[in-house]
Amino acid sequence: MAVIFLVAGCNKSDDPINDNNVVLKSAQSHLVTLPFKADFVNTFLAETGPNPICGDWDPENGQFWMMIYGEGGGTATHLGKFTHHFEFCCDVGSGIYPGPSGYYEAYFVAANGDSLFLLGQGQVKDGRLDHHPEDVTSYFTDPWEILGGTGRFEGASGHGMTDDYNRSSYPDNSFHHWTGEITLIKGKR
Repeated sequence: MAVIFLVAGCNKSDDPINDNNVVLKSAQSHLVTLPFKADFVNTFLAETGPNPICGDWDPENGQFWMMIYGEGGGTATHLGKFTHHFEFCCDVGSGIYPGPSGYYEAYFVAANGDSLFLLGQGQVKDGRLDHHPEDVTSYFTDPWEILGGTGRFEGASGHGMTDDYNRSSYPDNSFHHWTGEITLIKGKR
């Protein structure tokens, strides 16, 4: 009787290995929403004058649309150390970005090459907030959004707010502190 139960217990349908000797997994994908925080320093690479992608350059009517480029690095939850690239339109008179064309290209790249694609919009304002360093000359507290990514960030989404500023003692840099949430696809793809 014991032999019959052992033979019946080794039935092929209960075996976790299929005919090709591949272990089968039953994990289903699901969404996970987690807190997100990023701290990074942007180095301005260039600011271009009139740029047709951005909008009109019309000083008489108060329009000064230009392209701004920046790169740098920092740390973030779920990325660890990362590098970044920003390229967007900004009206240097009003501080509004990305402007009428909506042109904004930005991404974070983790050490393993996985990327997060981002969107930001708002306005750079003169002055500083009470919690900023004394030499802050302008700041921006604006919404940001995750538009997807590559690798483990494929299909990612998320959003939050910036707490960013420019400092007179570091004129070639801007300082960024982003908080919010990220939603990732976990499990079998």
